[in-house]
Amino acid sequence: MSEHAERFIEYLKTLKEKDRGAMATLRHSLAFEPGAYPKAFPYVERFAGSSLHERDARRLALYAVAGLFARHPMQRPQRFAASLGELMRGRESPSIEQRFVALLGADAENIMEYLRQAVSLLAADSIGFDYARLLDDLTIWMDLGPAMDPTRRDHLRQRWARDFYRALQAETEPKTTIAE
Repeated sequence: MSEHAERFIEYLKTLKEKDRGAMATLRHSLAFEPGAYPKAFPYVERFAGSSLHERDARRLALYAVAGLFARHPMQRPQRFAASLGELMRGRESPSIEQRFVALLGADAENIMEYLRQAVSLLAADSIGFDYARLLDDLTIWMDLGPAMDPTRRDHLRQRWARDFYRALQAETEPKTTIAE
C-alpha cells in the first residue's frame, strides 16, 4: 500500500469522527461519476494534487474510495475481495458470487456501479476491508491512459479472484493435523 493511500484513509477516519456533514456529502457523491460532484471537491482535491488531470485514475480512485468509505466506514486489514468471500461464506448465497464475477468483468467506466452494490452488502453484515489497498487497486482498475499496461488490470482481477475464493474456502476446508 502506498503512504499516500494510508494518509488519505486516516483523513477520512478523521472526517468520520468530526464532520458528519462531510461524510454525507461524500456519500451523496456516489450518485455521480467519480470526481464529478463539486461539493466533494473540498474533501478530496487536496489529496489529488494539482498535477493530476480531471480523468487521472488516481484522482478518480480517490473520489470513489471517499464515497465508498462514507457509505461504510468500517476499516479492517483484509482485502476487499476477501471480505466479499467472507460474506458469501457466511450467507451461502450464490447471488454474491454472481455479483463478484460481474464485478471482475467490469471496466473502468462501470466499476463503481458494482462496487457500490458490493459495499452495501458488506455494510449490511458489518464486514470491513482495507480501503487504502482498495484505493491502490482502483488506481490500476480505473486507468485508461495510453501508457496503461492492460496486463496490470488482468493481474489485479486474478488476485481479487484468488482472494475471494480463498476466503470462501477458509472455513470450509477440513482441518488436518500433522502426526509427529
